Amino acid sequence: MGGAVRLSTRLATTDDAAAIAAIYNDGIADRVATFETEPRTAQQIAAQLADKGERYPTVVVERDGQVIAWASAGAYRARPAYAGVAEHSVYVARAARGSGAGRVALDALCDVYAARGFHKLVSRIFPENTASLALHERCGFRVVGVYRRHGMLDGAWRDCVIVEKLLGGM
Repeated sequence: MGGAVRLSTRLATTDDAAAIAAIYNDGIADRVATFETEPRTAQQIAAQLADKGERYPTVVVERDGQVIAWASAGAYRARPAYAGVAEHSVYVARAARGSGAGRVALDALCDVYAARGFHKLVSRIFPENTASLALHERCGFRVVGVYRRHGMLDGAWRDCVIVEKLLGGM
């Protein structure tokens, strides 16, 4: 019997740390998604999930019981004026890229954070990460501008495209 593969979302738990770390480490190795250069361990991810708690949850996407994508956010800035803004990331397992899992993860993250009272999500994306830029556009994000020579990765300055989305129909 054919049919579409069902993707489901839920909030991550520390039991998901190994899967989240594996997906994130692929993103680190690809060098088009993050300035991070050192792989993460499951223990580091579990600690991060625990530290973020209920205020900054991570969403995972599952297919056939396997975590294939995740999206998370954290505080944008420490000042109280920015309490309703969160800075997010979304990562998809290499084998699941192009399956719609990224969109499912990002849409779910927007819903979860809107329900927690956030009014905006923001992120920075490398210009050459065209898949992420297209994903964010499909999910209703807009490009705000470009930070030129924003950070150095592997000895080269990298630009970042700034994106934002107002949540909750604002």
